[in-house]
Amino acid sequence: MARIKLGVLVSGGGSNLQAIMDACDSKQLDAEVVFVGSDNPDAKGLDRAAKASIPSFVTDYDRIRRNYLENQGAVMLPEDFDLEDILEKQCLFPEQETGQRVQSFFRIKALAERDLLENMKPFSFDLLVLAGFMRILSPYFIDRVNRDPEKPRIMNIHPALLPSFPGLDGYADTFDYGCKVGGCTVHFVDYGEDSGPIVGQKSFDIKPEDTLETVRSKGLELEWALFPECIRLFSENRLILEQRGHKRVVRVLPPV
Repeated sequence: MARIKLGVLVSGGGSNLQAIMDACDSKQLDAEVVFVGSDNPDAKGLDRAAKASIPSFVTDYDRIRRNYLENQGAVMLPEDFDLEDILEKQCLFPEQETGQRVQSFFRIKALAERDLLENMKPFSFDLLVLAGFMRILSPYFIDRVNRDPEKPRIMNIHPALLPSFPGLDGYADTFDYGCKVGGCTVHFVDYGEDSGPIVGQKSFDIKPEDTLETVRSKGLELEWALFPECIRLFSENRLILEQRGHKRVVRVLPPV
């Protein structure tokens, strides 16, 4: 089986990126990272990419958003952007909520995601890995990466045991709720927020003496092991999507 090519998107320190690169270097993963992209020009993950001589780029979401708000009449949306299609597919807002705020949200998303796609265009990749990428992807982007709906190829890691505690800060939500067990989840990305089919999970006990900082530390250590494991399953073609009722789930095939 040929070595798979990974694209990685980051927003911050890039510790999961480093874990993936280390797994590639140690041959734990038969894969190579072909690009690293970020929405944050100051992301430390970009420095990690530079040290490894991996091409990188930045799509500045904040600048694109400001430009849209300041020059709405002059901003050209992507030619293939279909707002009606996006509103029908999206799962982030209630179906009946289609006003100007929601429309602007998806127009800005499409502008940023067009730039993201253009930056990714020179690179051939098999799997796009979100390694601490702090932007929700819209149907506009997802449909252009997932060319075959039955073979998703955007994978994300989330700092909680989904479906509990989706959203921005899963470890803090887990800790604040008083849970006795925390963990992390790798899942395929769909149109919702952290709602895609789960690929794998790891958990840890939360002790009475634990703080939010120790919970984060325990979780990160598991993330660095879990993400390469799930990417390896993808590279070995062992992840199969199945429909169970109204949900799509991942079945992991045994090794050949």
